Amino acid sequence: MSSAQPRGPVDSSQVPRYAGPATFARLPRLDEVGAADVAVVGVPFDTGVSYRPGARFGGNAIREASRLLRPYNPAQDASPFELAQVADAGDIAANPFDIGEAVESVQAAADDLLATGARLMTLGGDHTIALPLLRAVARRHGPVALLHFDAHLDTWDTYFGAAYTHGTPFRRAVEEGILDTSALSHVGTRGPLYGRKDLDDDAKMGFGIVTSADVMRRGVDEVVQQLRERIGDRPLYVSVDIDVLDPAHAPGTGTPEAGGLTSRELLEILRGLAGRHLVSADVVEVAPAYDHAEITAVAASHTAYELTTIMARQISATR
Repeated sequence: MSSAQPRGPVDSSQVPRYAGPATFARLPRLDEVGAADVAVVGVPFDTGVSYRPGARFGGNAIREASRLLRPYNPAQDASPFELAQVADAGDIAANPFDIGEAVESVQAAADDLLATGARLMTLGGDHTIALPLLRAVARRHGPVALLHFDAHLDTWDTYFGAAYTHGTPFRRAVEEGILDTSALSHVGTRGPLYGRKDLDDDAKMGFGIVTSADVMRRGVDEVVQQLRERIGDRPLYVSVDIDVLDPAHAPGTGTPEAGGLTSRELLEILRGLAGRHLVSADVVEVAPAYDHAEITAVAASHTAYELTTIMARQISATR
């Protein structure tokens, strides 16, 4: 991107927040600005889910909820849309009947966006899409550190013999060598598993685990310090399954688990990552059919906003 002043959101003093196109945070479309430092892109795909469907509608639900986001982020003391050009790149079309083809399509589209120099803030969609996104990011940066917020491990081998589902992306990513196995962390995991072997296999892949109970007992500041030390200065990818939040904070998701993080805890942990080398991120598994009063979509929109702010601050600092 050039050093020209970025084009920001529509002025809410001129156009009411509930009016006009529902781009993320009411930002310009990518075709309106030509290029972006951070491209917000949707992936309306949920063929990889194992329980409740509907995350294919998540991206647009997040966009609608993001109408209330404002341009100054006091928690990070930054105006992200002034620091970098952030634009809505629309949706990546993915075949809803063929997971393999869909994975290839998402990877190809992500490759094209990353080739422009943009970082990606992806709105899912189910967690299957994390694999092709990680492939594309690793092609540019090499194996990346992964910070994975989720109620579940998502390192299972197969479901019904299928290797590519929303429960398997990070096992595939480890097998493909696109993750830095010295810097892998799950945050917010909880709930029943199929057996002890799930944890043993996960540990063998290199993952560290901070459960939701750990966050409650140890507190956000201690958890953030541990994560920052584990990540170091490596290129970092953050993947947020909205079911990391307790169903009280995110009812609109496909596989809810009791005992999760609060939205405040999630946002504070993300804010604590400021200064890390965040190269791209995703927020997935918002299923609006199960949402109430946009609770889940609002939490997801703020999650994407904090991640975008971190990227914008870093982009600005390197210019």
